[in-house]
Amino acid sequence: MTIAALLVAHSCNVGYTPVIGAADALKYGRLSHVDQTYLRLATYRAANATLIDYQAAIPLAQAWGGGLVASVDGMRFVVPVPSVYARPNPKYFGRRGGATWLNMINDQAAGLGGKVVAGTPRDSLYVLDVLYDRDGGKRPEMIVTDTASYSDIVFGLLTLAGFAYAPQLADLPDQKMWCIDRTADYGAFQDAARGRVDLARIERHWEDILRIIGSIHTSAVRAYDVIRMLSRDGRPTPLGDAIAHYGRISKSLHILRLADEPGYRRQIKSQANLQEGRHSLARKIFHGKQGQLYQRYQDGMEDQIGALGLVLNALVLFNTRYMDAAVNQLRADGFEVHDEDVARLSPFVRHHINMLGRYSFQLPDLPGGLRPLRDPGTPDEE
Repeated sequence: MTIAALLVAHSCNVGYTPVIGAADALKYGRLSHVDQTYLRLATYRAANATLIDYQAAIPLAQAWGGGLVASVDGMRFVVPVPSVYARPNPKYFGRRGGATWLNMINDQAAGLGGKVVAGTPRDSLYVLDVLYDRDGGKRPEMIVTDTASYSDIVFGLLTLAGFAYAPQLADLPDQKMWCIDRTADYGAFQDAARGRVDLARIERHWEDILRIIGSIHTSAVRAYDVIRMLSRDGRPTPLGDAIAHYGRISKSLHILRLADEPGYRRQIKSQANLQEGRHSLARKIFHGKQGQLYQRYQDGMEDQIGALGLVLNALVLFNTRYMDAAVNQLRADGFEVHDEDVARLSPFVRHHINMLGRYSFQLPDLPGGLRPLRDPGTPDEE
């Protein structure tokens, strides 16, 4: 009960006051003690791993995907107090400081992990760190990001690490592709393939490239530090340039697939839309003036965002269980339910979620395990 109250207080960005007194035991001293003693990133991550595994076993989640496609994107928050994460960024925060919650979600709609970073750096600097520091779930094979998380060096590092990198690219017809032999005839792609991949440069630095990938894979170094090391004043070092040349091979193949395979484009767009759906649900849960964190102390930001991620996964699990039960009931009642329609269902439905008002943390008596499903013939309550 106390943990549930604290998760509501943090994830809804309302603080202790609205949940104090929701039950006799919920006093400020108890809430503060449990918060400081038991709620931290390590416990959030352990709880997330359990939720991810449970949801992945539900047939409806398996109809959405196999858990091998994931996307990484950032959600911005205004930070009203001094913090190591708060940085000015007029585009997102006006004159105030802010932070970015860079989070990862798989094609089953489960949040696999996230990282709070300052609001100024490009997301691309942290994508690999998020991938290698996930809370649970299968290791993704394909990674979708937006244009802000893209660079040729990141393309190379992700490809070398064994991921299929599929960023959304702006202005696809104007994208530059790369060839190996400029004397070869590439037919219709002769004008588009105007760049050249220098294989000799890659070969010259190959041993160092393998050491970097091995160090990232074994968590000996942070990918963020590696990417910063590979670029100086916005220009790549010789080693960074070699990795970028390697990445341009995969980038050219990615552009060709985007142009030639409608199914590939739909897969990327669907995953990106899924991420946006999660962020929309997060905004509904997370109350606050213009996304402003309620926190009063600079060391509470990661814990507050960790609570938000855990509550999002709990709601996705709740929706998945009940939607799966509803689909099964419809089929048992003789209704025709098409698999392609089931695959389009979203676990981010939120009209039934109200995070404001009075809170109750008493467990309901559910002898059957689930609440009774609503009769479709019954009118909705206003």
